[in-house]
Amino acid sequence: MARQNMLIPRVLLLTSFMSALLSACSTAPGNFLNTSRLEDKDLTPTATYPVHLITADVIAQEQAAPDVTQPLPPARFADEAQYVYRIEPQDILGVTLWDHPELTTPQGSTLSTGGNTTQTVAGALRQPYTQALPGQADPYGQTVSPNGTIFFPFVGSVRVAGKTTGEIRDQLAAALAPYIKNPQLDVRVLAYRSQKIAMTGEVKQPGPLAVSDVPLTLVDAITRSGGTTSEADLQRVRLTRGGKLYVLDANSVLDRGDISQNVMLQSGDIINIPDRYDSRIFVMGEVKTPMPVNMVRGRASIADALTLAGGVLDTDANVRQIYVVRGARSNPARPDIFRLDMSQPDSLLLSTQFQLRPQDVVYVGTAGAVQFNRLINQVLPTLQTLFYLKQLTR
Repeated sequence: MARQNMLIPRVLLLTSFMSALLSACSTAPGNFLNTSRLEDKDLTPTATYPVHLITADVIAQEQAAPDVTQPLPPARFADEAQYVYRIEPQDILGVTLWDHPELTTPQGSTLSTGGNTTQTVAGALRQPYTQALPGQADPYGQTVSPNGTIFFPFVGSVRVAGKTTGEIRDQLAAALAPYIKNPQLDVRVLAYRSQKIAMTGEVKQPGPLAVSDVPLTLVDAITRSGGTTSEADLQRVRLTRGGKLYVLDANSVLDRGDISQNVMLQSGDIINIPDRYDSRIFVMGEVKTPMPVNMVRGRASIADALTLAGGVLDTDANVRQIYVVRGARSNPARPDIFRLDMSQPDSLLLSTQFQLRPQDVVYVGTAGAVQFNRLINQVLPTLQTLFYLKQLTR
């Protein structure tokens, strides 16, 4: 009877301890989410996916697979040889009429925009005006009005919008013929201000670029913007034209000479050089530093990804289970899964030849013994607690 009386406090103590242990989630410090108000009835997916062992044949098939080419934007001119610049409002024209300096654009005049920026017309003639500069003074000349006309002595209002400098020259010569015998004149653009494109994103000098009589291509625009930054992704240059978005691969122009991607730009185009956020590769699992890896010049192999992540863990990784999960963009419901067996002699060579794609996931599996040890480490504290509780009830 006395022994039973001694057991009652021990049982009460054990019961209280177990109650406190079960409610530790609500009393222990740290982050805690009460799931009692969450209704989670979704079952774990049971779909299976085929796994392709990475071999020399698989790599050859991947390399031979045709790339998905993006449609090119419609162009006004078939090639640069057909390019013609046409005058639009806000362009500034200079007219030279031989033996008639009173009708010629003054070459020595100094002009100003009202501030400290001044220049001569001769200096303006030497400037290419391929890049719009804030505060740049305008050369003295014939500014095309919003209605597309200019005023010229003896001729009056002349419509020049939509015409080339050669057509304007012939038009003025014919209009001056009644007043000047055999007029010889020349017309040129002193400032290209009507047409421009916008450069944005990962370039060193973002801003507007003027469209001139020299054809402006994608590579030219990048060069005139000071080049790209170290985070630029030249494989996915975004061109907005006519309300539609086109993706261009400027890297193929520089590396492989694919001039089809070096499109000719036109007024109103918006060029965006994105960063490499969408070109990342994710390295996970038993590696020293799980991390996203940026592709270099649009290329990265399994060996590159594992090296940048510090390599696999010697004691924890299962080198026969290095998976590449592909399809996050095109078909996330049915991804392509590849496996590389790094225990084979030719695995190192295969790891350098298998090229990854943006958004690929490289996962290094866990060795079976490590999984068992981790399970033991999770269960052992509970077993120790039960053992001490049993000792208290004796």
